[in-house]
Formats: sequence, structure tokens, C-alpha cells
Amino acid sequence: MATDTLEKDGPRGVFDASKDGEILYNYHQLHMPLEKDIDAVFCLCSLDPRVAVHAAQLFLDGYGDYLIFAGGVGRLTQGRYDKPEAEVFADIALEMGVSKDKLLVEPHSTNTGENIRFTYALLQQKRLHLNSFLLVQKPYMERRTYATFKKQWPDPDAKIAVTSPQLKWSEYPNESNPEDLVINIALGDLIRIRDYPSKGFQIPQNIPDDVWEAAQRLIRAGYTSHLP
Repeated sequence: MATDTLEKDGPRGVFDASKDGEILYNYHQLHMPLEKDIDAVFCLCSLDPRVAVHAAQLFLDGYGDYLIFAGGVGRLTQGRYDKPEAEVFADIALEMGVSKDKLLVEPHSTNTGENIRFTYALLQQKRLHLNSFLLVQKPYMERRTYATFKKQWPDPDAKIAVTSPQLKWSEYPNESNPEDLVINIALGDLIRIRDYPSKGFQIPQNIPDDVWEAAQRLIRAGYTSHLP
């Protein structure tokens, strides 16, 4: 558990970065109901291969007719993989038994908006008319993925739900995704949720006071490496 002491805005007190990280982590998750009767599982790729495993298992469990992986080389995967994120994740799905003819791979996008727009273009190119998706992401990117899809997917009638590996905060950080990195990313995504609607990137999302207060404590403590 990461703790620091802050002497800001009041009496000296103990600051618990891990506890505030958990507040953000929980806020980012939507806990949406899932339905198997969808056109595709759509995995937005990243630095965490557990997301690929979860997406592939959902597909193998009968969710969707296709399994989509979208992601090129982003800020957080530069130098981590030797090929685009989507190809790394597709390899995991193939190893798990997903048939290659059910895979759709978009290997050029570098952020969430491009994941969505480039995948739409890929479907148009292949003349696939899909309009219901189960989006799969990291737990702390569910909300921003939902808000971005609702704004940037060209078909407003598309039906979506969002899910992620079912891991509690205490279970999520690991050697490849250490707690401090996860907190930095989750905090940066919260600021994007606040700022990006005005830029036309996402639909608005409510941010409760306790979540925003946790974010401010983390910023004062120096968790700023992923801020926009």
C-alpha cells in the first residue's frame, strides 16, 4: 500500500494513495449487464494481456459472432511489444482456440478514439454490418471507452455494453501493471473524462465529489505522469 504524508489544506494527516487509487478504479467501472446476442466482442488493446484473455474467453463462451482486436503502438506499449497490440492480443486468442476466420484485427490505431473510428472503417471495408458490441477494456478504462464510443462511433443506433477482467483493486496490480502506474493512468483518464466532452471526443459523464477529491489528493502527491 502506497502512503505518503501531506501537509496541505489543513492539519497534517496521512495520505493513502492506494485507497484513493481504489476510489478511481471503482468509479471507472460500469458493471453493465451483458447479453450474448451481440454481433461482436470488441477488445480495445493495451499494455495488459489479461484483457485479451478475457475477451477471447467471452467469445469462446458464446458472446458474439466475431472477435475484434484494435490497437497499434500507443504511448504505454512503445517498446513493450514487438508488434502492434492487436496482433499480440490476436495471437493470445488463437492460442486459446479462437478460429482465425472469426478474428478482425485493426493494427494501426494509437488511442481510444482511433480504436473506435478505425474499426468502423475496417468493418465498412469488409462490408460487415455489425451494430451490437461487447467492448472489453482494462477495468479502469471502462467508463472512458463507453463515453468515447457513444461519441465517435458513426452509427448512433449501435448497441453496446462494456466489461473488463473481473478483478478487485487488490487483485489488479501486478509486475507488468504496478500500482503506481495504474493510479497514474486512472487519474489521467479521469481528467480526460472531465475535459474531453468539450473537445468533442466523448459524451459527458458525472464525476462524484468523492472521486474528484481523491483525484486532487493524488495530483498534489505527484501522480501526474499521465495527465493530458
